[in-house]
Amino acid sequence: MITLDKHTGINLKKGSSIRLEKEGRKLERICVGLNWGAIPRKGLMRTLMGNSVAVDLDGAVSTYAAGQLYETVYFNHLMSEDRAIGHSGDDLTGDLDGDDGLDNEVITINLKRVSRDIDTIFIYLNSYEGQDFGDIPYSKLRIYEGSPDRVDDTLATFNLSVEQKFKGYVSMIMGKLVRSEDSWAFHTIGEPVNPQKIPAIAQHIKQVYL
Repeated sequence: MITLDKHTGINLKKGSSIRLEKEGRKLERICVGLNWGAIPRKGLMRTLMGNSVAVDLDGAVSTYAAGQLYETVYFNHLMSEDRAIGHSGDDLTGDLDGDDGLDNEVITINLKRVSRDIDTIFIYLNSYEGQDFGDIPYSKLRIYEGSPDRVDDTLATFNLSVEQKFKGYVSMIMGKLVRSEDSWAFHTIGEPVNPQKIPAIAQHIKQVYL
């Protein structure tokens, strides 16, 4: 378990855990930013059709209470019922002209407002058009304080495309937030899964990860 320090920006690996605290203070508002690239074209196809192929990745979170699926926030349901979790909206392309360093989709979580019944929040990613993760040049997750328009302090980062095990898959579980009494911790999972659509992934999590 790692306790966050100001400006650390820890690079997370599978199995890492971080308490969402900083300088003895429990964090209340965090953002989960997702940044990914379009697939570069090569040779004649590049000449005929342009430099890159758009990639429509979808970030989503599902909340669980006592092992039961509570709610899913994603591009088609942008705000949780308790108003604690919000989604910035669907990005259909990724970075067409190379990594701009900005998040394509942002999920904001007000941990203090999350319904008391909810004990676990899973964060995951899928490729809507079924494009192979192995072909996507980069896909990055970062957790930070601030807002979708302003990063106050990057707490942790997770590079999702560095491992070959994602090749052949279109969905992956990135991590989970787990409540312990009045505090939360983030645990990286970083595993590809077979279900391809968001409702199926949410059920898979319930069956396999809870």
